[in-house]
Amino acid sequence: MTNGTATTTGLDARLEAHRVELTGYCYRMLGSSFEAEDAVQDTMVRAWRSFDRFEGRSSLRSWLYRIATNVCLDMLTAGNKRARPMDLTESTPLARAALSLRPDHIWLEPMPDSRVLPETADPAEAAVAKESVRLAFMAALQHLPPKQRAVLLLREVLAWKASEVAELLGTSVASVNSALQRARATLAERRQPGADASVSDPLDEEQQKLLERYVAAFEGYDMSALTALLHEDAIMTMPPFDLWLTGPDDITGFMTTLGASCAGSRLLPVQVNGLPGFAHYKPDPEGGGFTPWAVQVLEISDGRITGFHCFLDTRRWFPLCGLPLHLEAETDEVEQGA
Repeated sequence: MTNGTATTTGLDARLEAHRVELTGYCYRMLGSSFEAEDAVQDTMVRAWRSFDRFEGRSSLRSWLYRIATNVCLDMLTAGNKRARPMDLTESTPLARAALSLRPDHIWLEPMPDSRVLPETADPAEAAVAKESVRLAFMAALQHLPPKQRAVLLLREVLAWKASEVAELLGTSVASVNSALQRARATLAERRQPGADASVSDPLDEEQQKLLERYVAAFEGYDMSALTALLHEDAIMTMPPFDLWLTGPDDITGFMTTLGASCAGSRLLPVQVNGLPGFAHYKPDPEGGGFTPWAVQVLEISDGRITGFHCFLDTRRWFPLCGLPLHLEAETDEVEQGA
């Protein structure tokens, strides 16, 4: 019994060591935070149950990726793909802005870096990993057929050899190379807003100052200061609403009209999708303090904010990011002054 327990514990630890990178892979495949975590859990259960049949002809890591790929391909057989508001509607002028809800299952979902980006000492590897979970890249992936998506991720993000991918997918090297070529062509054609976002890792001094100015402008609800930080073609989105706005005038106009209740808000930094982000808490007039309103993900290019994406389903996103569902005013002041 003792030996069996020790063996089981050892296997659990070996499987668990791959959880973060597998979650990142499944998230890129599926575009959904929660479906990715479900897929990884299914992968772990399948691996645990069939480990006695694992013959060691490949590494444990390769074997787990084979299982995870099959799980994701099964989940994608219905043809479902995740979208951003820009994929569904035209940009709406502020004068015609309306908040129309769409179902949760259609949206590309955010994901905190800590759940999908394994620690690495290689700066180049870390940069590729971050770029491959950014919202624009994730949205572009949704236009690829599932197997092309897998080939692109395994070859270009995880740097597998064509022969390794062919073995995993049970196909030929020529087929893998052809799929990769088609996937690259599709991504080039489907260039997404935000694809030019350039964020240093870690943030350089200019980017850090930009974010500090953004926090000051947003918390002070200073629309003149915010306008100065936004690119002329900046985009604001608010899933699960399909509305999206373009340009500083419409964005700040929305914030002072339909979004006026966000005045006096507080922002706490979070790392989401390889980009700087903030947990947005707005004043809670009934309970006091601050209540969750959105996880903001910012895209930056050439010293300006080009994308301002607010994910509003806080009951899902705040726990996922390890964030409290209420912020006391006194606590917040201490944290902001720390």
